[in-house]
Amino acid sequence: MDVPQAGFGVVPIEQARTLDGMTLFGEMAAGRLPAPPICQALGIWLAEVEPGRVVFGYEPVFAHYNPLGSVHGGIAATLLDSAMGCCIHTTLKAGIGYTTVEIKVNYVRAMTDKTGPVRAEGKVINVGSRIATSEGRLVDSSGKLLAHGTTTCLVFAI
Repeated sequence: MDVPQAGFGVVPIEQARTLDGMTLFGEMAAGRLPAPPICQALGIWLAEVEPGRVVFGYEPVFAHYNPLGSVHGGIAATLLDSAMGCCIHTTLKAGIGYTTVEIKVNYVRAMTDKTGPVRAEGKVINVGSRIATSEGRLVDSSGKLLAHGTTTCLVFAI
């Protein structure tokens, strides 16, 4: 896991609202700003970032299993929600934020602690003045699709 030097924490809203989305994620990727605490809690990391595209990495672990013996589907949904929302965030100007209003996830294959590292990639479909949409794919290290989804986000001033 590639943990930023700044560790984990929350960028103060007063600081976050002065940064455009790409700058915010660039600073996190460089380790000059902390990764959100959810990254530590779930063991996810920011692997790639560019305008309109974000990739998070995750290594499935037994501690995230559901009663049926595979990684809980909520982990896949969280990875996709993060990638799809954050790719939208990279396109936003300073002082503009977003929140997920709808997410759709299709599960294709289960994850286990034997799956190995996975990647959740989010790509922007459209960003308007009030509504933004994106799509995401969760794949294993050989490129096999594990889950995919779409999201709709509300865009607003922060």
